[in-house]
Amino acid sequence: MTTKTFILFLIAGSLLFSCTRSTEMKTNKLKMSQWRGKYYAGVFDEKNLLKYWSEEGPAMLWKADSIGNGYGSPIVYEDKLYVMGEKDSIGTLYAFDLNGKELWKVNYGKEWGRYFPGSRSTPTIVDGLLYLESGFGRVVCMEATTGKEKWAVDMLKDLNGRNTNFGFSESPLVDEKNVYCMPGGHDTNVVALDRMTGKINWISKGMCEEPSYCSPIIIHLPERSILVTFSKQHLLGIDIKDGSLLWSDFQHKDGDTHGNSPMYENYYNNHYIYYVAGDGQRGVKLKLSDAGSKITALWRNKLFDNAYGGFVKQGDYLYGSGHRKKNWFSLNVRTGQICDSLKINRGITVMADSMLYCYNEKGEIFLVKARDGKMEKISSLKIKHGSKEHFAHPYIANGVLYIRHGKALMAFDIKRKAA
Repeated sequence: MTTKTFILFLIAGSLLFSCTRSTEMKTNKLKMSQWRGKYYAGVFDEKNLLKYWSEEGPAMLWKADSIGNGYGSPIVYEDKLYVMGEKDSIGTLYAFDLNGKELWKVNYGKEWGRYFPGSRSTPTIVDGLLYLESGFGRVVCMEATTGKEKWAVDMLKDLNGRNTNFGFSESPLVDEKNVYCMPGGHDTNVVALDRMTGKINWISKGMCEEPSYCSPIIIHLPERSILVTFSKQHLLGIDIKDGSLLWSDFQHKDGDTHGNSPMYENYYNNHYIYYVAGDGQRGVKLKLSDAGSKITALWRNKLFDNAYGGFVKQGDYLYGSGHRKKNWFSLNVRTGQICDSLKINRGITVMADSMLYCYNEKGEIFLVKARDGKMEKISSLKIKHGSKEHFAHPYIANGVLYIRHGKALMAFDIKRKAA
């Protein structure tokens, strides 16, 4: 692996992204918008979208050209869109209305200005409170309507954290009680902060490793709920009641390119975890015990090795791009075998209305029909605005496809019109 490729692995791992409320997630009475939609799974709950595009692609509704450097996605909550950006090493949160008019902006502190400068993560909004994390580890809670800061915690100064080579990159995971973050300190590895006050509720030593670039998930079982995330060399399972480490899965002593959120499946009361990484074990299916206290590997697939672009699940198949081989793949989750491939480079995968949106590193978005593991390329769109790498994950809300490319933010109309 070349040095340039390895650097791209790392920064890509950092990507770690309504009026009708169609993309808001309601869990235990919480109203939420977050990176890659519900459970970070990359599947947006949208219907009546276009099944093919014209040769020019879907119509652009609006664009904004000055949101600062960044690789994080926008999100939509009620009647506003939010996105983070960096200018002159200062991080700024922007709020737009859904017609592309900037409503306000507020600085949230120093932002990452070294290797691949720009914001890394995507805000999370829960019941009107917005949570964000800077590349230097400042975790901030704001009022979503105004941007007024309620509290902030510095993971480096306050929690004895250790940064990565390319900046803190997780998008905040929030539940009814806590905001979960990974300072990566030896004794303060994973921390649960009270989401209303920022005070520490518990600390986990994890495996005492530096952070990765992963946004965590929570698995709810009858006996316990488990935070699942990556540190530098391990996948971790942590009891969210008290921060105790339940289990871990070793990756690779020389690699830390873990930018994809894991995925959970309850299949006829059997509990499974899927994860995909750019190094280490790469594509993996684990069986989780009923009590959530141990894991067993069922298969590992080295070809399914996406580093940063996420993956989605439809039926019995996972879809995502490879990294070493620049193809999109489908993989049967029951066998662990590759079923189909498309030669459309490599990149980011999201899904809406049963169609894949495959956004590659050349700035091409392919609309792909996926059914029973087979993929068919239907249409494409070339992103012509913005600059630098195409690493920000697409976001879909209310029939609109949002694409962030560097300082540019674009909105495309993908709603199917009535006949």
